[in-house]
Amino acid sequence: MDSTGLTGDLEGAGRKPAISLEAPSPRYGEKAIKGLLAVCALLSVVTTTAIVVSLLIPTLDFLARVPIGDFLFGTSWAPTFTPASFGVLPILVGTLSTSLWGMLVAVPIGLASAIFLSEYASPRVRKVIKPILEVLAGIPTVAIGIFGLVFLSPLIEKVLPFMVNVPPFSAGVAGIAIGLMIVPIIASISDDSMRSVPSGLREAAYGLGSTKMKVATRVVFPAAISGIIASLVLAGSRAVGETMIVLLVAGASPNLTFDPGSSVQTMTAFIGTTATGDISTGTITYDTIFAVGALLFVITLVLNMFAIRMVRKYREVYE
Repeated sequence: MDSTGLTGDLEGAGRKPAISLEAPSPRYGEKAIKGLLAVCALLSVVTTTAIVVSLLIPTLDFLARVPIGDFLFGTSWAPTFTPASFGVLPILVGTLSTSLWGMLVAVPIGLASAIFLSEYASPRVRKVIKPILEVLAGIPTVAIGIFGLVFLSPLIEKVLPFMVNVPPFSAGVAGIAIGLMIVPIIASISDDSMRSVPSGLREAAYGLGSTKMKVATRVVFPAAISGIIASLVLAGSRAVGETMIVLLVAGASPNLTFDPGSSVQTMTAFIGTTATGDISTGTITYDTIFAVGALLFVITLVLNMFAIRMVRKYREVYE
C-alpha cells in the first residue's frame, strides 16, 4: 500500500459526518396535544367567567331592590313570605354550623387515618384500607343523607337520651353525615403528603432515638403541613357547598344558632328547595336564589385563596 492511499484512508477515518442544515420535521402530534391542553385550560377559564356573569347580573338586580346591609346583616330570612324579609344571616350561620360540626368529626378521623396509613400500616394493610377509604368518597351524597336520616338520627337519640329536645332534623346529625363524606378527602390527600416526605427525615429522627409516634407527629406531620392544610381547606369548601345531605337531614328552619340539636336551613338547601322551576323569571324571589349563590361563591373563593396562601407560606419553609 502506497503512502497516498494510507493518507487518504486516515483522512477518511477522521472525517466528521456532514451536518444537515435542513429544518427538522414538525411534530404534529405534540403540537396537537399542546393545543388540546390550551383549549382545556381556556375552557375552564371561560366556564368560571360564565358562572360569575350568570350570578352577577341577577344579584345586581336583587341588590337594586334590597339594600346590601339588610341582606348581609338581617336576622330574619323569609323571602317567600308576605311580607318578605331577606336577612341572609340565619342561613349563613346554618351553613357554617353544619360545616363546623362536619369538620369537627372529619378532621381527627381523617388525620388519624392518614397517620396510620403513612406511618403504621403494612403494605398489605394499606392496599386494603386505602381503596376502601377512597370508595367512601364516591358514595352519592343523597345516599349519605338518607343514611343520616334513617340511621344516625335515631342512633343519636338512643345514645344521647338526655338530649330530649333534639328534633328529627338537626345541624349536628347533618354535620356528622357531612363529616363522614369528607373524611376520605382529608385522609387521602394528607396521606399522600406525608408519604412524600423524604425518608431521610424519618431515619434521622429514629437515629436520635425517637419513637414512631414522635416521628409521625413531630417530624413527618410538620414537614407535610402544606398538603395537610390544603386537604383541610378543600374539605371545608366541600362541606360548605354540600346540598343533598343538609337538604335531607338539617331541616328547613332558618334559625340563627350554632346549637347542634337545632334544625337549621343552609344556603345550599334554600337554593335546592326554591329553584324548582315554579318561580317566575325576574321576580325578587328568583333573584334571591342568585344572590345566595353569589354569596356562597364568594365564601368558597375566600377559602381557596386562604388555602393557596397557607400552602405557599409553609412550602417555603419545608420544601
